[in-house]
Amino acid sequence: MLKLTQIITLMTLNSEQIRADFPILHTEAHPGVPLIYLDSAASSQKPTAVIEAMNQYYRTQNANVHRGIHALSEAATNAYEAARDKLVAFVNAPSREAVIFTRNATEAVNLVAYSWGRANLRPGDEILSTVMEHHANIVPWQIAAEMTGATVRFCPSRPTAAST
Repeated sequence: MLKLTQIITLMTLNSEQIRADFPILHTEAHPGVPLIYLDSAASSQKPTAVIEAMNQYYRTQNANVHRGIHALSEAATNAYEAARDKLVAFVNAPSREAVIFTRNATEAVNLVAYSWGRANLRPGDEILSTVMEHHANIVPWQIAAEMTGATVRFCPSRPTAAST
């Protein structure tokens, strides 16, 4: 169990240190203007550790996961499942089966909306979202609501005292 001081330490982020981990953020958008990238829903930038891990994978293990019986496929599958085990520990998942990898956030939202939503939502249920959601996180829930008789409701966005 984490102590409060450990949680506070984990929550304290050093944005300059984090930024330094992303090589692409060392470039300038225009002369003298640092690159600031906010389109992470479409393409996430990679920190050095991820770039190096991908480079290592493509140089030594590039093969289909769970699809072959040859050495490269077995190595790729072992690396893939080792990553799942690390994620299980990191998010404190109840089991390996609770962690599902998808290609992106849009695919993940669609998977939840169409599988869990269709199986569990009923007439009278409400799907609560915010007015600030990306289109890709609204449409699957609207379709799930149509299919199940549930209703999609949106929380308004209000300025806080600090932002006025």
